[in-house]
Amino acid sequence: MNRRLRRIFLPLLLILLVLMVWALFNGKDRTPGYKVALHIEPPQQPSLQVGFAKIDITPVVADRWTDANQDARFDKRDGDKWEDLNQNGHFDAVWMAGYQNKKPAQGVHDPLWVRCMVIDDGKTRVALASLDLIGLGHNEVVNIRERIRASAGITYAIITSTHVHEGPDTIGLWGENYFFSGTDPAYMEKVRSCTVQAIETAAARLRPAVLRFATDSLGAASMLADTRPPLVYDKNVHLIQALDAQADTTLGTILCWGNHPETLGSNNLLISSDFPHYWREYVEKGIYKGDSLIVKGLGGVAIFFTGAIGGLMTTHSDIAITDPVSGMTFAKESFEKIDAQGKQLAMLTIRALDSAAHLPDHIIRQGGITLRAKTLEIPLSNLYYKLAVALKVIDRGYSSWNRMRTEVAYLQIGDAIGMLCVPGEIYPEMVDGGIESPTGQDFAIAPVETPPLRSLMQGKQRIVLGLANDEIGYIIPKSQWDTKPPFTYNYQEAPYGEVNSTGPETAPLIYQALAEVIQK
Repeated sequence: MNRRLRRIFLPLLLILLVLMVWALFNGKDRTPGYKVALHIEPPQQPSLQVGFAKIDITPVVADRWTDANQDARFDKRDGDKWEDLNQNGHFDAVWMAGYQNKKPAQGVHDPLWVRCMVIDDGKTRVALASLDLIGLGHNEVVNIRERIRASAGITYAIITSTHVHEGPDTIGLWGENYFFSGTDPAYMEKVRSCTVQAIETAAARLRPAVLRFATDSLGAASMLADTRPPLVYDKNVHLIQALDAQADTTLGTILCWGNHPETLGSNNLLISSDFPHYWREYVEKGIYKGDSLIVKGLGGVAIFFTGAIGGLMTTHSDIAITDPVSGMTFAKESFEKIDAQGKQLAMLTIRALDSAAHLPDHIIRQGGITLRAKTLEIPLSNLYYKLAVALKVIDRGYSSWNRMRTEVAYLQIGDAIGMLCVPGEIYPEMVDGGIESPTGQDFAIAPVETPPLRSLMQGKQRIVLGLANDEIGYIIPKSQWDTKPPFTYNYQEAPYGEVNSTGPETAPLIYQALAEVIQK
């Protein structure tokens, strides 16, 4: 090799080696040695107590910008300009998650929250927290758990995200470009500390409680659509109301629905928790027409949990929603539309829980806690995710080479309520049945993830909590996996979903782990 080639080749080799070392460093395990293996049975004489709390986690949108061509993407070449309101000489963008990247918020419409319920049976104390975020990685969940003070007495903390598409990027994929994370370290620290505070506050507010549960299987179905065959979705809204056993007032209400909070659509540029905002507000405070109270609220703290939303479960842009108070119908994506959606959901919630008050088998007065949880590893075969880890766009690393640690759990309250904690966006056919082996599938196999998970659960009320303790993306039945032509269901292009999944082996592994924690 002559001297000139060495002068070119050696610096390039050095740069390559530095990049490789940097990528390996970015892939290091963020929570080395972390493991969960819980199998807790209820006490013989349980004493049910419940506490609630909510804390604002709305990001500060310090600067504003003008979207010159109305494409909801910040690009100076399009004439987009920003205004330095805090006079620090830097565009302090809050990158919004869930759709395209390069999408900074222009302001705040309504607050984002961490809302928490703590339930205690005299032996076991479990926290159930829901955050108005696109999602949190498992390493962030572990970080939060490790900060909870021992004095709070928490046996196990379940940290979920609503998967709202109108909040800040907390995963990393929606920054200014594909090569840099969209997360803000200062905001992530706020999320951690506020979640810990909410859990500890809820634990300090424990009160003797009675649980009332109900399911609405009709009212919300018209506001939900499945966007990928087979068309399977959970049309039910699952509800739990916690009542103070002594004062007979509402401490809080659990609202669970398998629908992406993205009714506002991809062009919205204001921070919002989407339809859960209005749903929770109306359940807590009631619905008014002017100064006249139309529907009395329940009081307490309402918490929204996302259900089985893979596939993709959404209030599609062509679904019109009628405001039950004004009578006006909204088809176009707008805040008026999510307001109307919130009113409808609140009305069916209050009506269903009122009906359940007359059903003794829908009321729990002494329910012990059964809890099972375990960590597992899943292989990462998605090339884009691998690059994101290497570049530290996704800041979670590997638990072992090309494998990620995640977690599943099952919570049973008495004999009546079961809650399955799924670490991502599971396809509803894995939960309720209907998995297919369509022509054009990449793997010529029969359905693997059977029988349906909900059929394995116990109790009258069987709830699936999506994005619980992790966000690994879509959990797609292996027999429906489709990235190579010919495509299933006569698609001309590969269907949406696989690009946001860790890989085809994820669903069988997650299904097996979920079945184990249910059935042990």
